Amino acid sequence: MVAQAVLGLLVWALIADTTYHLHAAYSWVMFVSIFLWIVTVLFFMTYLLQLQLKFYVIPWPLVLMIFNAAATILYVTAFVTCAAAVQPTSWRQWDYNRRAAASFFACLTMITYGASTFFSFRAWKGLGSNAATSQVTDHV
Repeated sequence: MVAQAVLGLLVWALIADTTYHLHAAYSWVMFVSIFLWIVTVLFFMTYLLQLQLKFYVIPWPLVLMIFNAAATILYVTAFVTCAAAVQPTSWRQWDYNRRAAASFFACLTMITYGASTFFSFRAWKGLGSNAATSQVTDHV
């Protein structure tokens, strides 16, 4: 979660430092990066403070898997949008550099959310146990 928050913050900062308000495509990228950054930080604080133990009714592995899958899909659209809107003939050279870097970091963020989706799916299904603990049975 920390890598996703840092990479999402980089995408947010790089796009915010350009004239993104002149291009509607970058508004979508800004929305995705800010929204998912906030939700990721909230999930991180939930796990850091162990609040999931107090709200035991909520199936946290399932919630985390659904969030990561949705974040992956949103970052796929943000990455494609950001990469398609980068124009090397920009009238401001630093806008091109920052937008290209934002596309790169959006791709990295998309990959980290995808990996988190895979690992949270394994945690939800219980595929992360080792052979020794899965063979133990209670014989009373």
